Amino acid sequence: MSAEEKNLIEILEEGHKVDVVKYIDYVSAPQAGAIATFSGTTRDMFEGKTVLELRYEAYVPMATRCLSSICTTARSTWDIHKIAVAHRLGPVPVGETSVFIAVSSVHRADGLDACKFLIDELKATVPIWKKEVYTNGEIWKENSEFMEKRLELAEKRDSLVKKPVTEEHKRGCCGSKVRVEEDEA
Repeated sequence: MSAEEKNLIEILEEGHKVDVVKYIDYVSAPQAGAIATFSGTTRDMFEGKTVLELRYEAYVPMATRCLSSICTTARSTWDIHKIAVAHRLGPVPVGETSVFIAVSSVHRADGLDACKFLIDELKATVPIWKKEVYTNGEIWKENSEFMEKRLELAEKRDSLVKKPVTEEHKRGCCGSKVRVEEDEA
């Protein structure tokens, strides 16, 4: 079974709830000594405002590709057996699950670390957008992880853009590694 076949990635259309048991059953295996999970649920308050629901939208083909890529990265970093990721679209009332991740692994440390990585990367990079609906209005929200990732990438880009040119590098394409002897004739 290929790595792709050991991933279950679902973006659930409006009206479909996350079936936690389905995803735990999917990752369960005799060789897995641990199953780590994360369940993101809609809370009733945010910064003193009463929350009625969250509403999610996504560009599903790209979201699925991004999630697949994140799963591949997790597999290359930790010893993982299976991964399941599900995210709802549409309204998600208070107390209901909007995102669920399950990871099975031989040892708990790999499963727990991979699970944390998966939710953090999902929130930072996957094109799924969230609107918070309050009793007194609504607002589209950017995840703090998205903003942190954007800042991190900008800092990396800026450090690559302007490298100082030293006297040593001005001599030629290979700097001091090549010595050119001039003919004194």
